[in-house]
Amino acid sequence: MDKGCKICHSQTEEFHHEKFGMIFHQCASCGFIWKDSSIHVGPDEEFEIYENHNNSIHDRKYVRYLKDFVDASVVPFIGEGSKGLDFGSGPEPVLSAIMERDYGYDMDIYDKFYSTHRVYMDKSYDLVTSTEVVEHLDDPLEYFSLFGRLLREDGILAIMTLFHPQDREGFLDWFYIRDASHISFYTPRTLEVISDKTGLDFIFTDNHRYSTFRLK
Repeated sequence: MDKGCKICHSQTEEFHHEKFGMIFHQCASCGFIWKDSSIHVGPDEEFEIYENHNNSIHDRKYVRYLKDFVDASVVPFIGEGSKGLDFGSGPEPVLSAIMERDYGYDMDIYDKFYSTHRVYMDKSYDLVTSTEVVEHLDDPLEYFSLFGRLLREDGILAIMTLFHPQDREGFLDWFYIRDASHISFYTPRTLEVISDKTGLDFIFTDNHRYSTFRLK
């Protein structure tokens, strides 16, 4: 059965990954692809997947990976020493530690499993970061709207998520879909539409995994 796009409500096409038993829906307009809800994992299994992540402030390669993101997606668009929130900080909040240690930010953190207090309530920020998070979201518009509400005037949102291959064969062979907790997959066009619907300006993308938005 056809399902209207979660982002733009346009017509979608259902397709299957026969080998892994996956069902996907793809929007013909904005390019958004999502896994059918019938194959979503529950919170316990999702937590087990996160527990297998071994990211650490002492891992030089991982720190460089995050600093490359900050240098491309944050530094050119906002000054140092601002107030920030890392949304989806993970079991060890490496990004927020880097932001404070190396860039002079004052960071809050939130994570649905590891830092569950909604510290951002009744606050506003110059910067919101969300790295390797939005691919886990069942309702992206809800969260991008939240990010927009959390930003101060001229504040920015910087996200990291891999854009999906445009061809069907490449998508079905893509490693990113094999993580059972990854359920939403984007293109730059998807993020343009999201920005239009959530009061954000889409000001930067590297067309690979980095994207930056500014509050209109």
